[in-house]
This record gives sequence, structure tokens and C-alpha cells, in this order.
Amino acid sequence: MPRYALAVEYDGSEFLGWQSQTHGPTLQQTLERALSAIAVAPITVVCAGRTDSGVHATGQIVHFDSPVARAPRAWMLGSNSFLPKAMAVRWAGQVDADFHARYSALSREYLYRLLNRQARPALLQRTLSWERAPLDLQAMQQAAACLVGEHDFSSFRTIACQARSPRRRLDFLRIERVAEVLEFRVQANAFLHHMVRNLVGSLIMVGRGERSVAWLADVLAMRDRAEAGPTAPPNGLLFLGPRYAARWGLPAEFAADPALEAWLPLHLREPHFQ
Repeated sequence: MPRYALAVEYDGSEFLGWQSQTHGPTLQQTLERALSAIAVAPITVVCAGRTDSGVHATGQIVHFDSPVARAPRAWMLGSNSFLPKAMAVRWAGQVDADFHARYSALSREYLYRLLNRQARPALLQRTLSWERAPLDLQAMQQAAACLVGEHDFSSFRTIACQARSPRRRLDFLRIERVAEVLEFRVQANAFLHHMVRNLVGSLIMVGRGERSVAWLADVLAMRDRAEAGPTAPPNGLLFLGPRYAARWGLPAEFAADPALEAWLPLHLREPHFQ
């Protein structure tokens, strides 16, 4: 059977996360229904990263095998005719049979957006988190430096995390202020469940002056979730997408840094959550 890949964007506000559930609408079920209608046969998709309820994406990558061949344009336009307004297929293409949306990914990138002002947001409340207290950008940038590299991130994983190993390779964590919005941009080979939101929640405590710059390094070393800050709200989190080796032929925005184009150690190939 031919294998296809899609790039999907969505507003996760009204979904119970990515993974199929029996008690409410999920992104996976919604996409599979649309694809099955086009194929006139059941379609099951595999995604690059399972996002939680309320989390959004601009570049979620999925793959699926179809019993019938369709032109990439037909998969894209046909899917969008069946999908709700909060979800859209941006790109579709046929890929090699050994491409895997999750396990072929060399890294993944997220953006967390936090409105930092006294007044709460109105227009962008579904896609922005909010912090009314002034935040010290420089202090947060300094604190975040200790997180880059390969570490045991047990202090920033949820109890429900299914990953076999807490070790992850964090490529960068950049924090910038754009007008009244703080943007936390983070890339890693993979993420633990709630890892990005737990990192942001801890950095906010540093930004408010409730914890010192050195505190975050101590929390990382303790490997204890109880020592870190609270989990930041999901609505500020945006999955920008995974990154792949050029040989898979995905759009340029999903191309990995050539330095990462090597097989990852087996213990780092984990189910990916956020």
C-alpha cells in the first residue's frame, strides 16, 4: 500500500488532545474520519507528537497507509472539505514505505507564547497564556542556559509520563520579548509529557523574582517533579513540528539541521507527548 504524509495545523482548544478517546472529540479521530471518507476505507494515522488538550500546532506531521492511491492534492483538499474549521491539512505527499512520522524525526520544536501585561487577553485568549506580574527576561534567559544539552529531565515530567527514559537532548531554549508577548522557543530530540509547560512554569517563577537564577539548575539536578514550578496553561503552547533528514523529501520547514542527521540512541526513541 502507498504511504502518505501530511502536515496538519490545528487549534486544539475544543479537542481532548491528539490521541483517540472514547469520551469526546480528539484530533486523531477527526482527521481519520476525513481521510477514511476520501479513501472509502478505514484509515489510521501515526503522528510525530501527541499533543494534549488545548495545545495547538502549525506543523503536526502524520503518516498513513492507504488501500487506494490518491494524488497528494486530493488528500489535502479532500481532507479539508471534511475537517472542521479548527483543523486543516497544509501539505500532503507520498513518502517511502519506511518513513515514520514519529521515529524518523530527529528533533521537535515548540513555541510557548505568554502575554505579559496587567490586562488579560481578549482577542487571542485561545492561543496565548497570560501573566500579569512583570517578568525579568534576562533572569529567565540566564536560568534557561543550564537546561541545554542532554540531561535527566525527571523534574519536568508529569507523573503520567509513559517514556521509558527521562533523558532528553535539549538543543536550545530561546526566550525573547516581542512587544507585550514573551516567546519561549524550544527544540529537543523528543519531549517528556508536559515537559515544555513545566519548564515554562518554572521559568515564570524566576521571572517574577520568586526563585533565583541558580535555582533551576538545582531543580534539574534533584530529578524530582515536586521541586519544580507549576505546569503552565496549555493554550500558550504551539507545536511547530518535527524535523527530518532531507532524504525523506518533506517541505523545507521540516528539515533538520544536518548535524542531527544521524540515528538517535535507542533509549531516546520514545513516545512523544506535550
